[in-house]
Amino acid sequence: MPAIALLVFFASAQIRADECERLPPPSITLKRFEEPISLDTTYGYKSITVLASTLNRAENRVLGLTRGTARVQFETKTALIIDRTSRWECASPQIAVFYGFSPMKVYVANEFAKGSCAYNEIYRHELRHVKTYQEHLANIEKDLSDALTRRFATGAPWRSPVGQTRLTLERELNERWLPFITREIERVESAQALIDTPEEYARVSASCNGDIKRLVR
Repeated sequence: MPAIALLVFFASAQIRADECERLPPPSITLKRFEEPISLDTTYGYKSITVLASTLNRAENRVLGLTRGTARVQFETKTALIIDRTSRWECASPQIAVFYGFSPMKVYVANEFAKGSCAYNEIYRHELRHVKTYQEHLANIEKDLSDALTRRFATGAPWRSPVGQTRLTLERELNERWLPFITREIERVESAQALIDTPEEYARVSASCNGDIKRLVR
């Protein structure tokens, strides 16, 4: 549910064009969630394998996993001018869209001691996933900004029957834009699959003079 604040002004008689022009133009701002990556080493590889299967990344053995949850949040402040009859309003939505992966967590199986060759190899592999998540967010930002700007940064205040701006805006953000932005964020999964190739899995498993294979045998 978006956070929506209303700032209300009353016009002297009816809403006139010059009264509406007192309002700032509608605006849209995009901001990415900036959160530290958390690390979890409490699970064994069997538990991580089960967790990975819920993300459609099932393998025979999953030694590490990077999990990011797509999140979208709207914050909106709307300045209004309402005529004395309380029938009509001019409105100027100022919309901030926060998007990204929150939380983002890296798992490394607890069979591998922190600082060991096996641990470091698995952790480096997971950092590739982290980088892919971050690059994906940067890559979609322009398309998201362009789409939202075309819709909301209209250059002129909105005019509608009184009380309709907030309801219309809230409904549109939740029903149209929340699913749209979430889908764009989740498109990262196709890029993630390119990292987890059979060749990469074999390379990691065979590294560290066979230590990884021995520990999960």
